[in-house]
Amino acid sequence: MNLYSDGFKGRRRLGAALLAATLSMGLLVACGEQKPAFSSIDITGAEYGKNFALPDHNGQVRHLADFAGKVVVVFFGYTQCPDVCPTTLAELAEVKKLLGKDGERLQALFVTVDPERDTPELLTAYMANFDPNFLALRPAPEELEAVAKDFKIYFKKVPGPSSTSYTMDHSAGSYVFDPKGRLRLFTRYGSGAPVLAADIAVLMR
Repeated sequence: MNLYSDGFKGRRRLGAALLAATLSMGLLVACGEQKPAFSSIDITGAEYGKNFALPDHNGQVRHLADFAGKVVVVFFGYTQCPDVCPTTLAELAEVKKLLGKDGERLQALFVTVDPERDTPELLTAYMANFDPNFLALRPAPEELEAVAKDFKIYFKKVPGPSSTSYTMDHSAGSYVFDPKGRLRLFTRYGSGAPVLAADIAVLMR
């Protein structure tokens, strides 16, 4: 009888201890910062795409720090791209509208992978088709290789009928930096403006 009683008491003490530990863990989770859920791919903590120093279409050298306090979306492409590039930039313009007054805290950066044909004048006119505050960055060939490697993007010239009618294969996704300049998200091409706007709104909180 004593053995049974002692065993029963022991099990009660063990149960109480487990319950206390469970409640304690629950409180820790409740009190901790909940990780935000994104529709885009969360790449927070990625050790690439940390910075750049590239001239924009106005000739001013730009750095990521220039846009502190804004969500920055970086996309690689070229002006003669038939579909992916204009679609992406049009979606970013729509994202800005969907964000309402917070749209002013969105900065789109279009990095050309075709600096040979994408002159500053052409880039200026191209960006004006989407939003006057969007910026195009035009790296020199050696800068392009470095920034492409840093952002882990792919690009390749595909020969055409003549020396000037080539096309460019390139990665189609976009990188999203939070207002503190930290790389947070990778969004695939075609995700849609509402989805990206919702993710960016979370980063702006």
